[in-house]
Amino acid sequence: MKTIINIGELTGIVPEGILRKEGAAMSDTGTLKGAWLRIADDGTIADFGLMSDQNPACRLWPLRTGGAQDSGQTETDASPLPDGEQIDAGGGLVMPAFCDSHTHIVYAGSREGEFIDKINGLSYEQIAARGGGILNSADLLHRTAEDELYGQALERVQEMMSKGTAAIEIKSGYGLNPEDELKMLRVIRRIKENVPATIRSTFLGAHATGRGYTHEGYVQEVIDMMPRAAALADFVDVFCDEGFFTPDDTARILEAGARSGLRPKIHANELAVSGGVQVGVKYGALSVDHLERTTDAEIDALKGSGTMPTMLPGSSFFLGIPFARAKEFIAASLGIALASDYNPGSSPMGDMRFVMALACIKMKLTPVQALNATTLNSAYAMGISKQTGSITKGKRADLILTYPGWTLNRIPYTYQTPFIKSVFINGETAA
Repeated sequence: MKTIINIGELTGIVPEGILRKEGAAMSDTGTLKGAWLRIADDGTIADFGLMSDQNPACRLWPLRTGGAQDSGQTETDASPLPDGEQIDAGGGLVMPAFCDSHTHIVYAGSREGEFIDKINGLSYEQIAARGGGILNSADLLHRTAEDELYGQALERVQEMMSKGTAAIEIKSGYGLNPEDELKMLRVIRRIKENVPATIRSTFLGAHATGRGYTHEGYVQEVIDMMPRAAALADFVDVFCDEGFFTPDDTARILEAGARSGLRPKIHANELAVSGGVQVGVKYGALSVDHLERTTDAEIDALKGSGTMPTMLPGSSFFLGIPFARAKEFIAASLGIALASDYNPGSSPMGDMRFVMALACIKMKLTPVQALNATTLNSAYAMGISKQTGSITKGKRADLILTYPGWTLNRIPYTYQTPFIKSVFINGETAA
């Protein structure tokens, strides 16, 4: 048992049973000023409340001897602290750790040469058309030993955890043949077994057409891979977009995934209005991701569904493409999630604080909306919002403790100033 005391502001409080925020609820989050939070031995949130609470079971002090509180209580009023470790927040903010529901962090090496191509004016589509992009990553991954691939990916996961992320979805998709796709999924499983963060695995065999295949031949290869991939993955994904996979291709792959017990998560509408949102909703996708190019038809298709629209502002920033219409989705009573899209070609970063800042600066979300989108809703987009993503009794104590004096508004405002004092993952200090 451990207790964090003297919390300046405890934010991201969500009542039990709420698994996502939509519409007007995106602008709301529970907050306590002058708070404490208790972590159970199993790493979950046991309880929380106000430091000034008169309930003897809750009355906590910064030290076991000395120091009256601002409430006017005296030392002699104080009840004994509960057994266990006591962590003095010193007035810092405590919030839920970030959840990142869309990453491609199992990759080999770098595509920094393409960075120069982008500077010189080549588009994402032009780089892909001349054999670059995803196919370059697939070639390099094929030449990289599995242990080396694991080591590179683990460094990225550790970087993300140090920046406050406690739950990560990781996709395959740089293999593009059975042997290498399964190699990627084994690496993701190994990461899952060796880090405290919650890891979810997605089979993205349909990321591009693999070298040496016809398009139709590769669609069939992905379908044939499905039972073996399903033994290692939680979800199936398809890049349903212009120049990649059509809605018909996507439907066939999702049907094969369903036969193997995999729920969809779809790439859609990054490059064009592709029909990916509609096919995702039809097949019960947990999320449809990217959405830089959408119309009112996509918003209408998502209404009343269980599918979470997930937006990736890091990709818009890096590629210079439109930012998704976040405010219009919220105005239509939908929720949104935000994720990093950490990958070597279109969003080479996994800093969810920067994602939050981009959402505020470029998409005009409020800090509260951005918080909900990077925590509870992103957890929902991984199917884990019962376990993490908010300050809720019984959920994992996945928390960020800031330095003293920080507020939620300041986090995306001064978006490069160090703010994290400690990261807790399942109740244990991770950074």
